[in-house]
Amino acid sequence: MMNWDDPLGVGKPKEDAKQPPATEPAKKPAAEVKKPEPETLNVTPENTLNNASSGVEPVRAEDKRVINGLTDVNQLAPFKYPWAWKFFLNANKNHWTPLDINMTQDVHDYNKTLTEDEKHVYQNVLSYLTTSDILAMRNIGLAVMEKMSAPELQIYQARQVYEEALHTWTYQHCIETIGLDQGEIYNRYRVVPEINQKIQVANRRLNSVLRPNIDLNDRDELENFVLAYMFFGAIFEGCWFYNGFSPIFALQRRGLMKGTAEQLQYIMRDEVMHASFGIRVVKQIIEEENVKLDPAKIREMWDESEAAEIGYAKYLLRRPILGYSAEDHSEQFRYIANRRARQLGIEEPFPGAECTLPWLDEQSNLRKEKNFFETRVTEYQTGGALSWD
Repeated sequence: MMNWDDPLGVGKPKEDAKQPPATEPAKKPAAEVKKPEPETLNVTPENTLNNASSGVEPVRAEDKRVINGLTDVNQLAPFKYPWAWKFFLNANKNHWTPLDINMTQDVHDYNKTLTEDEKHVYQNVLSYLTTSDILAMRNIGLAVMEKMSAPELQIYQARQVYEEALHTWTYQHCIETIGLDQGEIYNRYRVVPEINQKIQVANRRLNSVLRPNIDLNDRDELENFVLAYMFFGAIFEGCWFYNGFSPIFALQRRGLMKGTAEQLQYIMRDEVMHASFGIRVVKQIIEEENVKLDPAKIREMWDESEAAEIGYAKYLLRRPILGYSAEDHSEQFRYIANRRARQLGIEEPFPGAECTLPWLDEQSNLRKEKNFFETRVTEYQTGGALSWD
């Protein structure tokens, strides 16, 4: 039976304390008495009840580290990385749900206005993105966040996990509202090689750091972790997502699918912050841990990502839609990749790449502020409930 006066069992129960011991244990000679082990002065993420219940030194900001830190991961301040806390505060300014945005016109556009090629683009963008955001959520929530040893980093990443789930809900909301076949759309990443290739590239990076026994004090493991985080921050979210919304924005610029595009604008704001945060963290780890990345491995990462993006663009835009082609998409990937490389402080992978979609940055920079309580959708039907005969 649990003793509620001592639920952890670290002391004697009260009733036992009243009973004298039957025999007095013999005292050991002074020479045999062991001195108590010195208490651990700082709490690490791996420490257990012993350290949690013992006295610890106050946390000093200068002792914190992104990974392999020895300070108390439960104590937020003092900050060593105030920029991480600012990311969290800024993220909360972009708060919304897909239910806040009217999709009525999108249902009409899809059924009455879009060409077959435009429908093909719309369907496959959603098919790719909904699987990718779950991958991004698993990467941050399961593979990255647990390895952070400064809580101000983890708090933003916890918000990031929520945002990836919100993005997945948004794609699902679009698919359901338009009335698309959910089983068919969701399974395309398995049966369409050009979509599957991008997913498998990301899966390999994720699985290489998802293992629970990773020792980031091992230099090889550390280098692999940094490369994986670099891939997800700079390429997966910084290029593939950033570039991935552009076909829908191309439709929006012609007055089509504006509800979907507005939702992607809010998502794009999140993804820009995710990419910037990931790049900042990678640079911090490289500096603190004195990581020397292999240029050949970085080059391989860019080349593999470019090949996957070109294949996807050719499938997505098998025939150009008005104002947008596979060549535009692929060249914009290279242009954005150079930008991410400059942010990382490494060599540009595609020198001379041109900006083929100069309007793309406007989608994340555009000020879109509204009172959602006044614009919340309260009465409309999903596409599956409407007849288009």
